[in-house]
Amino acid sequence: MTASQTGMTAIVLAGQRDGENELAQFAGVDCKALAAVGGKPMLLRVLETLLSASSVGPVVLCGPDRDVLAQSAEIDRRIRAGDVSWLPPKKSPSTSAYAALKTLPAEESVLLTTADHPLLTADIVETFCRQSIAKDADITIGLAPYSRVRVNFPTMKKTITHFRDDELCGCNLFMFLTPESREAANFWRQIETQRKKPLRLLRMLGWLTVASYLLGRLSLGDALDALGARLGVRVRAVILDDGDAAVDVDSVSDYRLVSKRFAD
Repeated sequence: MTASQTGMTAIVLAGQRDGENELAQFAGVDCKALAAVGGKPMLLRVLETLLSASSVGPVVLCGPDRDVLAQSAEIDRRIRAGDVSWLPPKKSPSTSAYAALKTLPAEESVLLTTADHPLLTADIVETFCRQSIAKDADITIGLAPYSRVRVNFPTMKKTITHFRDDELCGCNLFMFLTPESREAANFWRQIETQRKKPLRLLRMLGWLTVASYLLGRLSLGDALDALGARLGVRVRAVILDDGDAAVDVDSVSDYRLVSKRFAD
């Protein structure tokens, strides 16, 4: 069956990294995914969005620990009711993603996102899914122009990759469309510690790519072609016009800015 016939599986990564988390401490919770934004845990907002998206079928939650999730009565209820499946987290987001993907049929298209995405909407999800399926790709990556993010959150600190054709921010939205795409999660494990350092990531694609980037000549297409060659798969981008698609809450300052949106 195709994803459009059944609704594709969505995986939500919600594990807690080792060590104390400043945002979790600030919000008074054991895991940052449970930090309340507009009166609801961020994770619950993401789950509700996915459950309301017509392109999405089963929802798999990877982490946090089950006793931590029990602190949210609504999330706990949805897991007990079978609305959401739960898997224990691994040591890092990349290992959690790889383990979760291994539980699903290789031929199934899978959407991957994260729990710290409280502004994610069903419209964003539908657009990303629809455009991903239309691409000639094994893997798609959601990106948003920084100019769009800046309109909504002019003071928010973002990791920006400066391509020849645009300045783009990641959206924590990925689609694994083919069996070949699954092994790419292994590559993520190698580069995870560099995820917020674009130049170091590009270095793994070769010095010519780095030189092109430093000279302002590297296009998004060229970068994805180099990444695809490195992985042995076809990687394409889905550009999302909604700047909120690139807003993850990863710090206390992010949390304050996004909370203010719900308060206004």
